[in-house]
Amino acid sequence: MRSASYLREFSFGNGQIGLYYALPLLEQEGFGAISRLPVSLRIMLESLLRHVDGQYVSEAHLRQLAGWQPQAPRETEIPFVVARILLQDFTGVPLLCDLAAMRDATMRLGRDPLLITPKIPVHLVVDHSVQVDFFREPDALQRNLQLEYERNGERYRFIKWGQHAFANLHVTPPGQGIVHQVNLEYLAPGLSRQGKIYFPDTLVGTDSHTTMINGLGVLGWGVGGIEAESAMLGLPVFLLQPDVLGVHLHGQVSAGVTATDVVLTLTELLRKSDVVGDFVEFFGNGAARLTVPDRATIANMAPEYGATVAYFPPDHQTVAYLTATGRDGEQVAAFQAYFQAQQMFGMPRLGEIDYSRVINVNLADIKPCVAGPRRPQDRIPLDALQQSFLTTLSTPTEHGGFGKDAAAPARPAGPASGTPLAHGDIVIAAITSCTNTSHPGSMLTAGLLARKAVALGLKVPSHIKTSLAPGSQVVRDYLQSAGLLEPLAQLGFRLLAYGCTTCIGNSGPLDLTLEQQIVDDDLICAAVLSGNRNFEARIHPALRANFLMSPPLVVAFALAGRIDIDLTRAPLGHDAQGNAVYLSMLWPSPQEIERAVHAAENPARYPQLYQVADAPLWQELPLNTHKSYNWPLSSYIARPPFLDKVTLDSLPPVPAIRQARALLLLGDSVTTDHISPAGSIAPDSCAGGYLQQLGIPPRLFNSYGSRRGNHEVMVRGTFANIRIHNLMLAPAGDGSRVTGGYSLHQPDGTQGFIYDVAQRYQAEGVPLLVIAGKEYGSGSSRDWAAKGTALLGVRAVIAESFERIHRSNLVGMGVLPLQFQAGDSICTLGLTGRESFALEGLHSPLSPAQPVQLHINYPDGCHQVCTLQLRVDTPTEVAYCLHGGVLPYVLHQLLQA
Repeated sequence: MRSASYLREFSFGNGQIGLYYALPLLEQEGFGAISRLPVSLRIMLESLLRHVDGQYVSEAHLRQLAGWQPQAPRETEIPFVVARILLQDFTGVPLLCDLAAMRDATMRLGRDPLLITPKIPVHLVVDHSVQVDFFREPDALQRNLQLEYERNGERYRFIKWGQHAFANLHVTPPGQGIVHQVNLEYLAPGLSRQGKIYFPDTLVGTDSHTTMINGLGVLGWGVGGIEAESAMLGLPVFLLQPDVLGVHLHGQVSAGVTATDVVLTLTELLRKSDVVGDFVEFFGNGAARLTVPDRATIANMAPEYGATVAYFPPDHQTVAYLTATGRDGEQVAAFQAYFQAQQMFGMPRLGEIDYSRVINVNLADIKPCVAGPRRPQDRIPLDALQQSFLTTLSTPTEHGGFGKDAAAPARPAGPASGTPLAHGDIVIAAITSCTNTSHPGSMLTAGLLARKAVALGLKVPSHIKTSLAPGSQVVRDYLQSAGLLEPLAQLGFRLLAYGCTTCIGNSGPLDLTLEQQIVDDDLICAAVLSGNRNFEARIHPALRANFLMSPPLVVAFALAGRIDIDLTRAPLGHDAQGNAVYLSMLWPSPQEIERAVHAAENPARYPQLYQVADAPLWQELPLNTHKSYNWPLSSYIARPPFLDKVTLDSLPPVPAIRQARALLLLGDSVTTDHISPAGSIAPDSCAGGYLQQLGIPPRLFNSYGSRRGNHEVMVRGTFANIRIHNLMLAPAGDGSRVTGGYSLHQPDGTQGFIYDVAQRYQAEGVPLLVIAGKEYGSGSSRDWAAKGTALLGVRAVIAESFERIHRSNLVGMGVLPLQFQAGDSICTLGLTGRESFALEGLHSPLSPAQPVQLHINYPDGCHQVCTLQLRVDTPTEVAYCLHGGVLPYVLHQLLQA
């Protein structure tokens, strides 16, 4: 077929004419009931139609997706060509390292290094490196930014080189905002164009919360850096045709309920509904009432409930948001006219779309809530939080609790200055993360609450590390215009950064005396934040109870000073006359919030604040203009080894995996926060020892995130999280679990750092396995969780189930994901880590989802065999594995072309 025959005209604005690939024609020609397909799938179908004559997209792909059936088996892959790529600096720097290494390999093989350059627009937003070092000082914003540049100068010079060396790479310098909020408010065009041809804006991003843009009617999701590299170099993103869950929203959100309460409720519901790997699409009258900031809050947390996307179809709310954020009027007119022409404009109603299944949610039933203390899906109604915390506090650790005495402390709300801390005291309170700072209503509510608190003379206890780090300068602008920036600052929530701080683990150091007391007394102290992640040891290593909540609740709990309080009944403080002050007295009315939101609307300010971005520190960085990188000696940037052995020869067969050993045995819900190095680098860790060998003192270690461009640091930090529990390690003498990045070398049973044990095995030629429980790899789309695993010599990961992105990343690094069949697990197989293993069935040509036999040789001489499923899900992923990963595959394709 010729896709050009499906080109039609549409008109918009003042007589403007555009061309589009008309999906309704496919239905007229009998391709399928296109008008009943989920809108998210129609977006993908348009991409297939537009690229059907290309190398990777065939008419068969088009017909298969056009004929999508709600309950059919998912065996067919979609080669999805996206319009652009979105990066943040933690994931963007290693991606640039890989691209630079690809240029080196290209030159080594005698080809032009300029072959390696992005084929589509790539936006890199530097937002993950700023840390909360200064927080109550008047000049905290400037000092944190200056310190960020001092710490990350090598990385930033490298990014600036990439900005110059690679066409189509656009960089947003530090200090401008958080990647997803910048994308929502400014970068996303809503509708893309090439010449006169218009098509939907689509993307993938190297951060799992890329899904935030689904709230704007833009289809996009998070992938690993290795998958993004292949997409930017011209390959489609391959994925299996998904199930699409329809979430029918009806009713209306009640007064006092925030978008955060809605998303935490939906996260709990959808996680229980097992939407891992699904597309989730919202529809109904309730969805139509939600504003784009509401929708973006819900879409942002798709990774927390496991969905690939959380899509809201484009409608009048989308048009209103594009207009309110200062998008060009002609662009907005084209957006609406295009989707109307494609018959995809307007929120679908019940019965209009065929979904794999439908869940009904009455928005009126949602109540104020928080989530914690360890996972975002663990929702707690606000009025049940006190009892929930006390119950978890006293529950034994083996049952998921903290194993402490839960007797309620006899003290007022919030310890006075100098008073010793107790269980439940809050020590970090952060308004942070694009999830909620992109919502003007939530941020203005926090400001209004703060103003009332200040007027009553309330104060936040001085020991609490408070912070305000919004996702863009727009937030500062409207808070300042409303007179709300100052009352927030008076309570300690002083503007200190435009970046992803506490939510990503960059909360900075605590007061040393406080931290020492927490450690010495083994206290369960808390952090409260308006973020999307609260996994153990993520926010701060010393804090084990972390609670997600809306920005106004962050302020309220900071005033109370403790988490073990029922704010729906108990006072959070006392005014200057000693009168009790309750949350209900501080919470602004719907009318107050509506007036503040209306007053904050200023479309002209959005493009002004983004276009007049003052980044003098970025301009002062020296510029390297070479087309290849010279790799100066650096502890931050090093040439990765992933392409060192690539040749243009025919591919060798998949090496056998025999006489293998388990490097780790892991339980359920091991996240990429456990696997991938993140947060601060401890001096007594394997990576800390390496840096000290280089002559770098601990005060200059910076964070793992800042050193993601150096594989020597990152591989030593893989699986080194202080909370990870390797089940092969015997309990301590007191019966407690031994945690941290340790393993045992077999057969002698010597304990050491995981990296050191892996190095011994590699020297002995022993292939390694990681064996785990359910939901392996949940969390952020961290490619280093897979890269580090591969560099440790792990050939395969065996788990009861995988999260989508990490499974894909393992394949992308040539590590085989294998899944236990029902009933098999570490426990049922009696594994202790002393066994040796063999995987049979891999020597024959690989095929998606084929069975593989795991042979287990126990130390007592017994032998057992169990069947695993190879979770290499598509033919393209098979090709990746045969090449040893995505990077060698892409390089082969480019050089052979």
